[in-house]
Amino acid sequence: MSTASRVLNSALQSKIMSAEEAAALIPSGVNVGMSGFTGAGYPKQVPAALAKRIMDSNLNGQKFKIGVWTGASTAPELDGALAMVDGVEMRLPYQSDPICRKRINAGEMEYIDIHLSHVAQSVWFGFLGKLDWAVVEVTGVTEEGYLIPASSIGNNKTWLDCADKVILEVNSWQHPALEGMHDIYYGTQLPPHRKPIPLVRPDDRIGEAYLKVDPSKIVAIVETHQKDRNSAFSAPDLASRQIAGHILEFFEHEVSKGRLPRELLPLQSGVGNIANAVMGGLNDGPFNDLTAYTEVLQDGMLDMLRSGKLASASATALSLSPAALDDMYANIEDYRRRIVLRPQEISNHPELIRRLGVLAMNGMIEADIYGNVNSTHVMGTQIMNGIGGSGDFARNAYISIFMTPSTAKGGDISCIVPMVSHTDHTEHDVQVIVTEQGLADLRGLSPKQRAKVVIENCAHPDFKPALKDYYRRAYGQAAGRHTPHLLEEALSWHLRYLRSGHMPRDTADELRERIGGASSLARV
Repeated sequence: MSTASRVLNSALQSKIMSAEEAAALIPSGVNVGMSGFTGAGYPKQVPAALAKRIMDSNLNGQKFKIGVWTGASTAPELDGALAMVDGVEMRLPYQSDPICRKRINAGEMEYIDIHLSHVAQSVWFGFLGKLDWAVVEVTGVTEEGYLIPASSIGNNKTWLDCADKVILEVNSWQHPALEGMHDIYYGTQLPPHRKPIPLVRPDDRIGEAYLKVDPSKIVAIVETHQKDRNSAFSAPDLASRQIAGHILEFFEHEVSKGRLPRELLPLQSGVGNIANAVMGGLNDGPFNDLTAYTEVLQDGMLDMLRSGKLASASATALSLSPAALDDMYANIEDYRRRIVLRPQEISNHPELIRRLGVLAMNGMIEADIYGNVNSTHVMGTQIMNGIGGSGDFARNAYISIFMTPSTAKGGDISCIVPMVSHTDHTEHDVQVIVTEQGLADLRGLSPKQRAKVVIENCAHPDFKPALKDYYRRAYGQAAGRHTPHLLEEALSWHLRYLRSGHMPRDTADELRERIGGASSLARV
């Protein structure tokens, strides 16, 4: 731990205590708003100390659980530690921890999957119940009592404003030069008193560099020195590079048609290797003077800032590998001028996304032939992570793109199916679907036209004949031909996988011949 305290406000120095002492203040049954967004800026020591306290309480026969609200996913020190001891009654709005996921899918933890732009306003509206406590990591506390935000902002402004009591973790691992990178907008109000948010360019600064909190709410300050969960990204595989190539070709086509300017429009990209591959393609591509208006700044965007391809980037969190983080801090004066970190109620604000004309690129688990997308559930019932901000961007983007490899589980699962097993983004919000096989531009197409384009361009060759056969038979047998489905078969692909370990590669005629007779396909 750093020997020099970053708590510069003399009145607050008396609140400094250990993580164990701070955790002892939090009672069972309360809702706790914790900082953290995609493994950045989350509290490290108080959640771990609280988990030990909960474990001891449970061993003594005293049930101890809390509600955990965050910005998005956190890390094992928070989600994993609390889930391990069965200490979470309700989790929202997004998680990616394997222990957390296991408990949710086992029915042992309640989980609300919410659009990230909706969380702060839902708290202000009182829709989620009372927020009792906030545990927020910051980089430092100024002499005036202002809080220097850390590597993410997320919902921290709302937690500090709405919680009755506040615990701060002041993390000296967070680089002091982060000061000045943040833009905290305090102009939001409740209906009917809302006013337009005065942001017209992705790099506009409309707020303040610091978080504010009523000092009387602060009951504890814990000084820490622990790094964020910064993981190195694996190199993009062939499928990711192919997907990136299709998207770049699509952008060039849109520019040639006059539907996009040469510098494109602000970019939004989800998290992961495909997203980084797309950014890598853009970095090597023909477009210059690009901008980003997104949730998370990953390695790919930092590379584009370094090369000059990307003029500026607006986000709510940094999610960088250790090497990329070292590079950012080595050149922090330049990056701080071109990176803006905002509260997620601004970074994901639907009206701003629509006004700026964002190009949204997000991952998915599966899409169906009519353009509906599932981005949250495996085989219909098992939550993976959550919708995150993909819905905020998809519905309001200038162009909404969803991308995935065409198969999963070593080729046993087709990511293009007759009907998605869970719908997060309806056909009305999905304009482009991309796999390594190709790109389907669904704009201006009817459902029947979309089906043909999706199957032809995006399905893997192993599954394309069965998809074509399904659509042919659905068109011939369905009661309606606007969006023709065979209801007894629409989810049979998922059932087939659950029963046999692979989705069907056969057409109906081939399957009947192989199993003999006219057995119901839905039973196979």
